[in-house]
Amino acid sequence: MGPDLILDLDSFFASVEQQLDPRLRGRPVGVVPVKSESTSCIAASKEARRFGVKTGTRVRDARQLCPEIVFVESRPRLYTEFHQRFVTALESRIQVAEVMSIDEAWCLLPKSVTNRTQAEAFARSLKATLTSQVGDWLTYSIGIAPNRFLAKLASDMGKPDGLFMIEQADLPHCLHQLKLRDFCGIGQKMETRLVAHGIRTVAQLTSATRETLHHVWGGIGGVHLWHWLRGEVTEPPPTQRRVIGHSHVLPTRLRNDLGTHAVSCRLLQKAAMRLRKMDHFTCRLELFIKYTNSPSWSSDISFCDTQDTFRLLEAFEVLWDRRPRRAGLEPKATGVNLSGLAPATKVTPSLLEFDKRQQQLCGLMDAINKRYGQNAVCFGGALGALEYTPMRIAFTRIPDPETES
Repeated sequence: MGPDLILDLDSFFASVEQQLDPRLRGRPVGVVPVKSESTSCIAASKEARRFGVKTGTRVRDARQLCPEIVFVESRPRLYTEFHQRFVTALESRIQVAEVMSIDEAWCLLPKSVTNRTQAEAFARSLKATLTSQVGDWLTYSIGIAPNRFLAKLASDMGKPDGLFMIEQADLPHCLHQLKLRDFCGIGQKMETRLVAHGIRTVAQLTSATRETLHHVWGGIGGVHLWHWLRGEVTEPPPTQRRVIGHSHVLPTRLRNDLGTHAVSCRLLQKAAMRLRKMDHFTCRLELFIKYTNSPSWSSDISFCDTQDTFRLLEAFEVLWDRRPRRAGLEPKATGVNLSGLAPATKVTPSLLEFDKRQQQLCGLMDAINKRYGQNAVCFGGALGALEYTPMRIAFTRIPDPETES
């Protein structure tokens, strides 16, 4: 048995809604970004999952799978508050090595825990602490294993409200019941590549040579996996943030050119504020629009490194002029992505394009919004959409209320 413990909140967003509203407890619940039949669930309660409803299921499909399902609109600020309570409670009992997402944490077992019996007892007491300090309706799945990768896998094997342990002696046969797609990092494309190399089962995956996995993955990722499957500990190089993005499903009232422009503009201003808070620069902007009756559209533009909202809005207008303009198009969602990110310490702004006054004004607007709330001041292009671009949560990133509320 290793020191790694992964703790995952089950059906987090939906469970928070059930915690706060006892009338929802025991009922199938779907959490949606907006109240619309054309949107999709961003979370489903344990009861809804039993009917096949999951993250990404469209509302109309969810109703067919589960006629009794109740839909509630997402409340990201509350989920962030519960996340903070979750982390605080965890840190009172165990060393938190990394908060992996809003509903998941990687922890290290105390050195005093030396065998399976002690580990199981500690995990049960940890669940009891979380129940008392976070909420009595929330449940947790815990995985314990010799390394972080296997601990994550174990937490999934015990869902929901489970406790699953993998010891060195259990490997690799305890994994053979799984499917290739159950492993983190193996999606549809990677599974296709594995099959092309004669690897169709987990038993074949665990018996593959290090050289084979290196070849399949096309790099060091396959070598790390080979070691992880054997209970060994290796650490891949730290990842760097590649994109700052925001997207939003449009409410019915704004499913037109004017509304799409306003929402896109507001999302870009939020992304720019996050960029400055990170003290990074960007050199590429992408705008995308999804339609109900046409394929999605996107376009991007490159420019000199900047963190200036004025410059980003100029680039945005260039992209906006490229959008499809066929009659009858019905936009349903829009979003922006800033890429080509680099820390300010590694960037020399262009002498021809850098405007110190504009940069200072952007910083002043950030300070005002931080003190008096988002939308205290904004650029005019976002008017008409301020109340329709609230904080959104991606499971892999905890939102910052200062820049995203």
